[in-house]
Amino acid sequence: MIELKSDKLTVEFKTLGGALSSIKDNDGIEYLWQGDAKYWGGQAPVLFPICGSLRDDTAIYVDSKGNESKGTIPRHGLVRKKEFNLVEKTDNSVTFAIEDDRSSYENYPYHFRLEITYTVIEKTVRTQYKIFNKETNKVMPYFIGGHPGFNCPLSEDESYEDYYLEFENEETCTVPRPFPETGMLDFNDRSPWLSNQKELDLSYDLFSVDAVTLDELKSRTITLRSRKHNKGLKVDFKEFSNLIIWSTLNKGPFIAFEPWSGLSTSLEEGDHLEDKKNVRLLDAGQVDQIGFDIEIL
Repeated sequence: MIELKSDKLTVEFKTLGGALSSIKDNDGIEYLWQGDAKYWGGQAPVLFPICGSLRDDTAIYVDSKGNESKGTIPRHGLVRKKEFNLVEKTDNSVTFAIEDDRSSYENYPYHFRLEITYTVIEKTVRTQYKIFNKETNKVMPYFIGGHPGFNCPLSEDESYEDYYLEFENEETCTVPRPFPETGMLDFNDRSPWLSNQKELDLSYDLFSVDAVTLDELKSRTITLRSRKHNKGLKVDFKEFSNLIIWSTLNKGPFIAFEPWSGLSTSLEEGDHLEDKKNVRLLDAGQVDQIGFDIEIL
């Protein structure tokens, strides 16, 4: 067990996936979903080098000579089920790292290093991703994202419907149609989702089809609140283009708030990774950083 403490929180991590595994306040309330496989066995996976799904889990690459090759990347990427190395631990931070290996290079032909630093200050957990393109002459296309799930309800005497979502701004937005069997999206088939609202009552009906892809929000924070007490949490995702919210069709007692730099492949998109919407293109030898904050209220 790898643990960090502040005056307000006790936070735990695991090397598998380089991920969060627990966030507790001083009252012993567990905020992070604990991975009940009946609903969803994950907790807070790290998504790289894609978020969501590719068509047929396939990426097409073109080399400097114009030759095409294909790779297989499963939903949410290549690193979430791999062991990370513990690089450094300080009083209030811990850093994990993973690099490409033969298996990853066969399907994602780039030499990379991914570092994840978690910092705990007071009631905030900062997740900071640092992406290194170790190539000498290739631009590296990638996406990265978080997928933390949170217990909801937080106590046994509550129900899911006692909670609501609060946005930073009043929102009017639509969402693209999801295809849960493939994980793909149709950006040309959109449905109204919020209409001049800052609050939205939580209901499993929100996820009756699949996760909700919020790619039109003005808000850069989302807050989970209860109508029965003051416990809750806020996710600040201002560095990310998109937020996905999700729970399971079998009424899992959790909700996931997922900051993603990019999205699942849309029906009208091709399969070349470097051409996808919101793709980040990192020059050879360069480093990129992006992160988000979880604040316990």
